[in-house]
Amino acid sequence: MNATLVLPELDTNSFWHDESGFLGIYDVPHFIKTLKYDVRIVMSIPEITTNGKTKKLKAHQIRPPRDAPVTWYTAVALEKMKKYGAIYLTPFSHRLAEDIDDPELQRLRCRVNYHALRFKPHIMKTSNEIVNKLRSEGHFMSIHLRFEMDMLAFAGCFDIFTPQEQKILIKYRKENFAEKQLVYRERRLIGKCPLTPEEVGLILRSIGFDNKTRIYLASGDLFGGKRFMKPFKDLFPRLENHNTVGPGKLEENTRGLAGSAVDYMVCLLSDIFIPTYDGPSNFANNLMGHRLYYGFRTTITPNRKSLAPIFMDREEGRTARFEERVRQVMFNTHFGGPHKRIHPESFYTNSWPECFCQTNPRNRADKCPPDNIYEVLESEFQSVEGEEEREEVKASNQTDSTSQIEEAMV
Repeated sequence: MNATLVLPELDTNSFWHDESGFLGIYDVPHFIKTLKYDVRIVMSIPEITTNGKTKKLKAHQIRPPRDAPVTWYTAVALEKMKKYGAIYLTPFSHRLAEDIDDPELQRLRCRVNYHALRFKPHIMKTSNEIVNKLRSEGHFMSIHLRFEMDMLAFAGCFDIFTPQEQKILIKYRKENFAEKQLVYRERRLIGKCPLTPEEVGLILRSIGFDNKTRIYLASGDLFGGKRFMKPFKDLFPRLENHNTVGPGKLEENTRGLAGSAVDYMVCLLSDIFIPTYDGPSNFANNLMGHRLYYGFRTTITPNRKSLAPIFMDREEGRTARFEERVRQVMFNTHFGGPHKRIHPESFYTNSWPECFCQTNPRNRADKCPPDNIYEVLESEFQSVEGEEEREEVKASNQTDSTSQIEEAMV
């Protein structure tokens, strides 16, 4: 497309209640510097001058189709950009197909997600302080406990709640999601319901963790509150979050972007990470992929579909071999190790092998870059810029010569 990227904007919807945006949580100079060899990035849409008047270029808004192929961008989006001068793509979550038959574009995704996107220094500092404090007492586990109102309403898993709570969830679903007939038992059996805090505790106990295990919880406001957390706390009392173990209260709004950024970094650096709902959760999916990318760090991913019948039997009084059955399911996992991605597994949870170089590759394109790769790229970048400058000077000289000839002719 040969396009310039304007610094992205973050969605500040009613869930986050946070206007800090991209500039507020990400290290922007690092973002621009890391991607300078891939794409030109500017802070805002530039101004244009027409008929002696200067005004800001207005971007034409486009809604990309979900999982759009590359050809949609090089045809439809590019055509609109040429017509209007600038385009604004929104929404942009899952708007580019995951499986692209171009290894370099896939690698660019990893450069963006795992190198260019770095949180601001104060967020990194707070995250490291929390990790160091937790590590001072030994290993620790992080859990992304996805049991908030928006996810429960999206999943359509209402039956375990009181009539009043169900009304709240149903209302939220009608206001925010497409209408659809959902049956709780059917949803649960196909693995679409988030695990409850108690179910998470029972899984951990079944696979050998005891009440001395130190756990960092990354979560928003749990729907149902203390009633659902009590069974988990009874099993695992050593629970922490960014407010209890941090160097001070991080922010008034614990659902804000900075709090989530700290949670992300602590989960990334923890000894073990457990996502309890990896469906449409960008937080969990990106973390799983990030941990795999940085050394195949241990990640325990419960198979909700396989676990559902076991928990349903337990609720109906059939508890024989409960822990053994849970272990059979849980030990049939990759634990964050290298494995071939098979649909429907997401590229964002597993970028192997595209984003992993090889020391002795069959294909030259898969060879690991040299240790001084940035020096090499900078040299090439400067060479290209110098060539462009020479072309501009040459064109300018030709224009001047033409003008002089025209003046002489006149």
